[in-house]
Amino acid sequence: MTGPDRSGTIDGDLSTDGGRSTTPSTHTVRLELNDEPGQLLAALEPIADNGGNLLSIYHERGNKTPRGRIPVEVDFEATEERFEGIVDALRAAGVNVMQAGTEEYAEDVTVVVFGHLIDTDLSDTLQRIEACASASVADVSLTAPKGTEEASSARLRLETRAGETETALAAVRSLADEKGLRVVEPLVGVDA
Repeated sequence: MTGPDRSGTIDGDLSTDGGRSTTPSTHTVRLELNDEPGQLLAALEPIADNGGNLLSIYHERGNKTPRGRIPVEVDFEATEERFEGIVDALRAAGVNVMQAGTEEYAEDVTVVVFGHLIDTDLSDTLQRIEACASASVADVSLTAPKGTEEASSARLRLETRAGETETALAAVRSLADEKGLRVVEPLVGVDA
């Protein structure tokens, strides 16, 4: 027979705290790490330090993202509250969280940026777009003539958080204005 325990919950029922389950559930985060020694360990520490119980790691060493980083998928158990703390701690530690659960990057948008991309440091441009919390650069396709005398163009496929596409585009526009580049946006129905 089940009855109330000392915490006020019914034996066998999931306990809750303010409507949030205090029972751990499985969560997945998709990270993007620099290809340097110690990066994986540094990304796992915020998970352990914030109460996550590691279940699996899928380290895609042979594949690299458009920025030359290694994608890593980590599955762990944690309460919902701890999960949110883990994601915040990963970001605070400088780890690029590409996806956390199912909410992070829900919309795709493709833009074309053209001008003197090479002269204005394309790597810097991509890193600064990545620094915008609303977007992640999912794919880059660059067309550049020989030398840097002529303008080049890049098609960027951005993954944006649900409802934050305009914020991401505003960040791209601002960066393009700063660097003297032009943006054609968004391209709807374009496959990557």
